Amino acid sequence: MGGALDFAEIQIPQQKLFNNGVRFPAVLSPSSPATAVPLTVTQSIKTHKPFLESLLHQSGALLLRGFPLSTASHFNDVVEAFGYEELPYVGGAAPRTNVVGRVFTANESPPDQKIPFHHEMAQVPQFPSKLFFFCEVEHATGGETPIVLSHVVYDRMKNKYPEFVDRLEKHGLLYVRVLGEDDNPSSPIGRGWKSTFLTNDKNVAEQRAAKLGMKLEWLEDGVKTIMGPIPAVKYDETRKRKIWFNSMVAAYTGWEDERNDPVKAVTFGDGHPLPSDIVYDCLKILEEESVAIPWQKGDVMLLDNWAVLHSRRPFDPPRRVLASLVK
Repeated sequence: MGGALDFAEIQIPQQKLFNNGVRFPAVLSPSSPATAVPLTVTQSIKTHKPFLESLLHQSGALLLRGFPLSTASHFNDVVEAFGYEELPYVGGAAPRTNVVGRVFTANESPPDQKIPFHHEMAQVPQFPSKLFFFCEVEHATGGETPIVLSHVVYDRMKNKYPEFVDRLEKHGLLYVRVLGEDDNPSSPIGRGWKSTFLTNDKNVAEQRAAKLGMKLEWLEDGVKTIMGPIPAVKYDETRKRKIWFNSMVAAYTGWEDERNDPVKAVTFGDGHPLPSDIVYDCLKILEEESVAIPWQKGDVMLLDNWAVLHSRRPFDPPRRVLASLVK
């Protein structure tokens, strides 16, 4: 089996290099690929966890590439090796299925749909601090998971639209979503209320919603959820900077199905509508600042949810990317 495997930092063409010398994302591969087996990968993660965490803190995103990881169980072992507490997926919008252990499918919305940039579960108070992705089956074409640094987006928006950002910081955002009873796999926000709140009981759903600070209004064939107002900008204490921590663009441009009108899905916290031109310009800024790395089978990407927004490009199947959320 060999001893612990060491990590080598490598460079790939899609990385961004910032003026301070930081690469986004940081990319690691095995320094001795010949001896690499899944067990030595997990041993190495435990041994080098402080190094891996410092790299994640510095860059915001960490890609492990070239390691002998091929199954959901391998990925679950990697997640476990980091030793973070699991975050149950309560209150999120995406349809997901548990695969093994702490591993779920990533958003199962149809492959021809783009999933807009968002911080994971930014629309609820209890969100993951970090999230893991794993490529089990690489895509034929498309299907990248673009990532972007949140403080860069905040700085650009504040510089270009100071009054709008001031108003956001003052009022926060209000998110409104209508859920059916059961999951609708054809919708990117198709999670029904039963799987959103992990119950078939409306009273239990109301209790769980209340814990999230969410109001429920029951309809004939579903429920309207109202979340907020909650902050649209947060302060990252560990890095001493403001971040664009919201689902504004995702909701305004993507929360659309037969039950939901995206323009009504998110407003200023005082209920006033958002200016469409600014929301779409923010989308443009997100795209301009983002990095999109084509997935390779066995890739593990660890994102700091306090630092990075992510999205998903449309793709031609097959593609299978798995996820795990941690507190």
